[in-house]
Amino acid sequence: MLDAWILTSPDRPSRAEDIYRPVLDLLTIKMRLTLIEVRGPDPLDWYMRAVRHSGFASRILDINGLFSDCRLGDFKDRAYMEQSVIPRLVEVVARQQPVSELVKTRLLGVSLGYDRLLLPQKNTDGSQWVLSSSYAQFMLGQPDTRETMDTADEAIVQLLIEGSTAKEAAILLGLSHRTVEHRLDKMKQRYGARNTVHLVAMFIASHIDRSALR
Repeated sequence: MLDAWILTSPDRPSRAEDIYRPVLDLLTIKMRLTLIEVRGPDPLDWYMRAVRHSGFASRILDINGLFSDCRLGDFKDRAYMEQSVIPRLVEVVARQQPVSELVKTRLLGVSLGYDRLLLPQKNTDGSQWVLSSSYAQFMLGQPDTRETMDTADEAIVQLLIEGSTAKEAAILLGLSHRTVEHRLDKMKQRYGARNTVHLVAMFIASHIDRSALR
């Protein structure tokens, strides 16, 4: 897609379809392609249209539902749009230069990471569209509660995050395997996790949030 964009000229503005049509069948299941129509000077009036939805499903967020066709100003999470999307769109439209980056942000309370490629139309009269291609990296929900864990629970979670099994954590901490499993069951109930992998993902998300990755 970038190769096709490079060959375009501002003197003869291309259509967005001419850029993305040749690569649609090459996009992977975790990729989505969105067309941003530049409608006037206010980015909140610009229109977002899905060219190709992601085929990747998640219980945490309905990405395809959230990113359905709409004005940017009508997007459900206004803070996400104004902090993580609009500033970069304004920049690429003004410079008419592509941007490729890893975005780390929050959407409806979920820690989100994705690779993003933005391609603005080259146009001497000003860009009329921007193509946004994104590839999901992670999507992590946080615990439903922020209760303080005791030292043993913290140690168990830390070892699981580092790749230890529950049995290995028990040996390292000098606890019985049954005790570790019992503590994990209690934590899963307390934090609303469906299983141990989900529990660990929640605490990784909490760490990302505390690190203020944006």
